[in-house]
Amino acid sequence: MKITLKLFASLTDYLPESSRYTNIVELDVLENATIGQIIETYHLPPKLVHLVLVNGSYIAPEKRATQQLFEGDVLAIWPPIAGG
Repeated sequence: MKITLKLFASLTDYLPESSRYTNIVELDVLENATIGQIIETYHLPPKLVHLVLVNGSYIAPEKRATQQLFEGDVLAIWPPIAGG
């Protein structure tokens, strides 16, 4: 099944080089893939996975390992960001 992965700020370094400018990559993943599996596949450091949204809805940290993704989902991940 196909999903869209969007990584923001410093996490774009974990995308394929061809996708770093747009911060978006289309993925073909197994049925019943979880957010946790995508995070592991892209070797995203857990301490950098701060804000996670699926189709614009917040996913709490305790649900990310088991939250299944479905055809057409958009998974967006932000690192912690400090501002002033």
